[in-house]
Amino acid sequence: MDSAVRQFYEIPGKIITLKSDEFLFREGDYAKYFYLVRSGQISIMKYTSNGRVLSLRLATRGSIIGELPIYEENPAYIFNAVAQSDSEVYAIEFPTLHKYLEKKPLMAVNLLKLIGMHMRKQHSKFRDLILYGKKGALYSTLIRLANSYGKEIDSGILIPVPLTNQELANYSATARESLNRMLGELRKLNVIENRGNLIFIKDIDYLRREIECENCSKEICNIE
Repeated sequence: MDSAVRQFYEIPGKIITLKSDEFLFREGDYAKYFYLVRSGQISIMKYTSNGRVLSLRLATRGSIIGELPIYEENPAYIFNAVAQSDSEVYAIEFPTLHKYLEKKPLMAVNLLKLIGMHMRKQHSKFRDLILYGKKGALYSTLIRLANSYGKEIDSGILIPVPLTNQELANYSATARESLNRMLGELRKLNVIENRGNLIFIKDIDYLRREIECENCSKEICNIE
C-alpha cells in the first residue's frame, strides 16, 4: 500500500464490510465519509437518465473513495460506489479528516496529489473516448485492465478479472451489442481470445497503435 494512503489510517475511523453487489453509497446521498479500500473491489459508476451505466473506476486495496465533496458546504456523493466482490473499507468522517489535514500539512499535500492523480486518469479516459469513439474506449479499457491486473503468459497478457460483456461495456461507455461486435472483430484479427470467462490479449501493440497510445505510466493508465 502506498505510504501516501497508509498515513490516513492514523485518523480515527471505522471499518465497514460489504457483500458483493452491496452499495457503499449512492449518487445524491449526503456525503459523510471519506473511504479507504482495505480489501475487495468497488466499482465507481454513474447512471444516466436513459438507464445506461458508465463505470469510471474499479477501486482496489489502497484506493481512496468519496474524496471529491470533502470541503463542500452541503456535501453529496456525485457517483455510486458498489462492491464487485466481498469488500472492506475504512471510513473516516469528514469533520475528523478536516482536523487532521489542518494539523498535518504533509497529509493535506498527499491528499491533493492523490486527487490530482485521479483527475489525470479520468481525463485520459475521456480523451480516448472523445478522440477515438467507442472503439477507442474499448481498446483503452483493455489496455488499462492489462496494466492493472495483466499477467504475461504465452507471449500475451491474461486479464485474470472475470468481467461480463455488460460490465466491459459499462467501462467502455457503449452498448453491449456494439461491444460484442467490436470484441468479435478483435478475435477475427487475432488480437484477443477468450479463455473461459477471461480475456487473453495476444497483440496489445495493435490496441496501442489504434488509439495512438501516449505510453503513459501505469500509475496513470490503469482502471483504478
